[in-house]
Amino acid sequence: MNRPTLLAASVSAALLASCGTTPAANEAPPAAPRSSPAGMDLVQLSIESGGRTHVFTVEMARTEAQQDRGLMFRTRLGPNEGMLFPFDPPRPASFWMRNTLIPLDLVFIRPDGTIARIAANAVPRSEALVSVEEPVTAVLEIPGGRAAQLGITTGRVSWSDF
Repeated sequence: MNRPTLLAASVSAALLASCGTTPAANEAPPAAPRSSPAGMDLVQLSIESGGRTHVFTVEMARTEAQQDRGLMFRTRLGPNEGMLFPFDPPRPASFWMRNTLIPLDLVFIRPDGTIARIAANAVPRSEALVSVEEPVTAVLEIPGGRAAQLGITTGRVSWSDF
């Protein structure tokens, strides 16, 4: 490389470095988006039940495609993990377990955050509908038997969202 080319390369590198890609000394870098390996947003969800608060990290199935796939083909789900299916506007909801390989508890959540129903240990690969007739704002899926293990029968559910 000759000297003029080397000088041009150095100037170009200096200009690129000053384009604002590095935060100022008093500025915090932007928080990395929290997303699951499946590309869904991860949010904190809590269930207040029986005088205790139970915290889960859940994937938000926001789009129709994400909701259609849900937890199908997953072979494991950690004890404090799950998936939340939000509905806007609230509506009655029905789920099945076709292509779902692990048992799940389905927690149907009313618009006021209270639990409408817990369908415990939904059977993997079943095409039987698991439903609630009243309008719900979301359905939470957690590992099968986890609600009973934590003593969750009634309560209030809340989650962070942006």
